Amino acid sequence: MQVHKGYEDLDLKNPVVTLGVFDGVHRGHRTVIDRLLLRARQLGGESIVISFFPHPRQVLKRKADNFGLLTSLEEKTSLLEETGIDHLVIIEFNRDFSNKTACSFVEDILLKKIGTRNLIVGFNNHFGKRGEGNFETIRSCAEDHDFYLEQVEALNSEFGIISSSAIRKALMSGELEKANHQLGYDYFLHGSVIRGRKLGRELGYPTANIMLADKNKLLPKDGVYAVELLIEDEKYKGVLSIGLNPTVNSGPAPRSIEVHIFGFNRDIYGKELCIIFRFRLRDELYFDTLEGLKVQIEEDRIEAIKLLG
Repeated sequence: MQVHKGYEDLDLKNPVVTLGVFDGVHRGHRTVIDRLLLRARQLGGESIVISFFPHPRQVLKRKADNFGLLTSLEEKTSLLEETGIDHLVIIEFNRDFSNKTACSFVEDILLKKIGTRNLIVGFNNHFGKRGEGNFETIRSCAEDHDFYLEQVEALNSEFGIISSSAIRKALMSGELEKANHQLGYDYFLHGSVIRGRKLGRELGYPTANIMLADKNKLLPKDGVYAVELLIEDEKYKGVLSIGLNPTVNSGPAPRSIEVHIFGFNRDIYGKELCIIFRFRLRDELYFDTLEGLKVQIEEDRIEAIKLLG
């Protein structure tokens, strides 16, 4: 897969195109991309995914908009590469770009710059100023051109229509099974190990404190999770806690991420790792004593080992 920053000076062979933010690259996205790949093969053309960065909601956000990404740009790029597309075109989304009308986007970028004559879009695709562009807009703007346009229907799951918004809502509500089912893979995040207060070590359960690689990455609901970890290409298992640590913090405290890795005693300060969320065990709890917390940690460890195998 070739990655292009912007749409200038592209040399694309009979491009078959889809466009969107593709946050999460979930099952619904991959249904659209599968159709894109099939159409490209039928025409002997190249498959092109146009994506926008930053996410439009990050640029146009309101003060009360508590928004997190399902995938960083690096994670999204990696997931898109796995689909087998030929080209990824990343267009910078900023205030100026947000004022571009839907028709000018179609004519100036899709037609003139990209050379699009075959376009596949998802069921809820919106673009252009104030999100006015949709399937009907594209068809109207491109009606005077030799242009094939196809809309892929929404993908339903046992939890409803699959969308990035629905997955974010599930993660923030602690519905990890629902989120993972709609993603088509287990939710993950990247981070690095930083120094903490070493309280877990005093309790007999040393933990690694994690700082997110991308501050805009969505954290699931506070609580305890059974997780898998990738550290220097080796896989481990553990129990991860997200929250405010109410048992040891009597006052306001920042939200933290701590993971106890089973059978692990290496020094990994500063190391990068990937955390894969497999199961949600429980909500964050307050304990009157550290001994009560210690008993619960052991119960969480046993449960996680049983679930992870």
